[in-house]
Amino acid sequence: MNHAMDREHVVRRIEEIGVVPVVRASSGALAVRAGRALCAGGIEVLEITMTVPDALAVMHEITSRMGSRVLVGAGTVLTADAARGCIEAGAQFIVSPGLNLEVIHAARELGKAVFPGALTPTEVIAAWSAGADAVKVFPCSAMGGAKYLRALRGPLPHVKLLPTGGVNLATAREFIEAGAVALGVGGELVDAAALEAGCDEVLTERAREFLAVVRSARAGMEKRAERSRREAPEEA
Repeated sequence: MNHAMDREHVVRRIEEIGVVPVVRASSGALAVRAGRALCAGGIEVLEITMTVPDALAVMHEITSRMGSRVLVGAGTVLTADAARGCIEAGAQFIVSPGLNLEVIHAARELGKAVFPGALTPTEVIAAWSAGADAVKVFPCSAMGGAKYLRALRGPLPHVKLLPTGGVNLATAREFIEAGAVALGVGGELVDAAALEAGCDEVLTERAREFLAVVRSARAGMEKRAERSRREAPEEA
């Protein structure tokens, strides 16, 4: 499989799943447990942030143990060198909170998907033009959440947007309906308190709930689109 196909497959799989859990944990062991719990709930994609202790070792361990089942990516990647290190550790995609063109170029050179952070229309356009596979709109909630995402989609319908910040079970549907290709979800899904208490099943159940909301929202959109097609007047 060539690099381009590999990257495209990763992006397509993330879009299919529709949820990217942002894994922050106080230890590597907790991050690995979070990964297992989320995978058990059907979310077979993980963004391991560089703020997790021994993050590279965590990526390597999850990739080694569950690599065929789960897509492992790296989050909070701030430099090109960090991106290269994460990819060497097994990361299949790179996520950053802001726009660093060198990070995008490093990921693309190594054939991996990259989701840089951006907030303003200018940043989103710059990120997409530089080769982003999708643009992480962060912190989306600070700009109005789904309404802001919908506003961005107006002039930029071709740009794949992945909102992060303010995404929870109550808002997930409106983010999908506003045009998100997938949702970045942190503490609302990767519950640190539940992990610390040994209640990993909380993450598994929440994963199922998020997936159900995404599926339901997409099905509703498809039905509305089909209705519109049927009701549209035929061309003369």
